[in-house]
Amino acid sequence: AAARAMGRILKISGAESVVMEALWRHSPLSAEDIAAEVAGPQGWTEATVKTLINRLLKKKAIGAARDGRRYLYRPLLARATYVQAESQGLLDRLFDGRLAPLVSHLSQSRSLTPEDIAELKRLIAEMDR
Repeated sequence: AAARAMGRILKISGAESVVMEALWRHSPLSAEDIAAEVAGPQGWTEATVKTLINRLLKKKAIGAARDGRRYLYRPLLARATYVQAESQGLLDRLFDGRLAPLVSHLSQSRSLTPEDIAELKRLIAEMDR
């Protein structure tokens, strides 16, 4: 998983992205707040969450500010930047960087709903304008 921030590539693991999603939804959050949101659904301990927070701090994907006896964390990496890099990485790895083969694959595997098809048609019509 990769995301570009401040001219460098950040590698964000799947587990780290769960912490990032919590911070993208609402920030700043304390380590305890993050753990309360993600630990239970993921089956993680608070120590696991703190390890992920420390990894993200080292990568400069998140920042910390002292608030009394605790720290509050906020994302430094924009979600849109992360999603763009992840999407491009997927296309590059699996479809030679091209979107059409991905859509073709999804249509052949019947993963596209009628709503998806209508949305794709709308997007293509907008691009043609």
